Amino acid sequence: MKKYLILTAALLCTTLHAYCQRKTSAEIQQQRAIQNFIDMVGHKQIAKLAAITQYPLRRQYPLPAIKNKEDMIKRFNEVFDDSIVKAIGKSNPKNDWSEVGWRGIMLFNGDIWLDDKGRLIAVNYQNKGERIRRDQLIAAERKKLHESLRQFIRPVLILETKKYRIRIDEIAEGEYRYASWSLTAKTGDKPDLIVNKGTLDFDGTGGNHSYKFTNAGYTYECYIDEMGATTSKPADITIYNGEKQILKQHGKVLMP
Repeated sequence: MKKYLILTAALLCTTLHAYCQRKTSAEIQQQRAIQNFIDMVGHKQIAKLAAITQYPLRRQYPLPAIKNKEDMIKRFNEVFDDSIVKAIGKSNPKNDWSEVGWRGIMLFNGDIWLDDKGRLIAVNYQNKGERIRRDQLIAAERKKLHESLRQFIRPVLILETKKYRIRIDEIAEGEYRYASWSLTAKTGDKPDLIVNKGTLDFDGTGGNHSYKFTNAGYTYECYIDEMGATTSKPADITIYNGEKQILKQHGKVLMP
């Protein structure tokens, strides 16, 4: 019995040692990948950064996404101003960067996101120049919308199903508006339906979420699947009459 326990303990120690070695090796590789990114940005090695970026790199709507390497090289200074370049350049891979499960590795509170190989997948930081340009684009967009939709805090999304075009805007803090048209109509036309006082609900911590609106006994639910996202995030539009589902259509998100 004692020999069995000793053998079991030895096997356990060997397994734990191997696991720790693999984990340490993975952590070292990750730290090197982060440091590589830090060096690229800190020294403004733009071409190298462009080569390790996942495209399209989204910017906050209605700013256009960065489509490819050439676009990144052209717009680097638009996205990475001196402030964020300095912050990245001074960051410590171990202390300032955090792995967040499958979502990747983030700098500080999510200003920059890398995947586990050190490739750039998101820039949530927005400098003053981008904010000004975004405000200008939103102002121009307002003028093209039907007059019933021109008042909002920020645009949230536009999506299309096989029959409908749907726009959601935040019209007050935490309050959303739903507008829909047939696909043959334009957003400058009067919407077929407008529903206010919508809510936003998150589905766990993965990023999936839904917007819900109620009107005259009907519920309109717009579900966004972030976890399955590629270039166009999949979405579902479901309509209920009371508890009964009367329509469900898959769609794609056109913005942001």
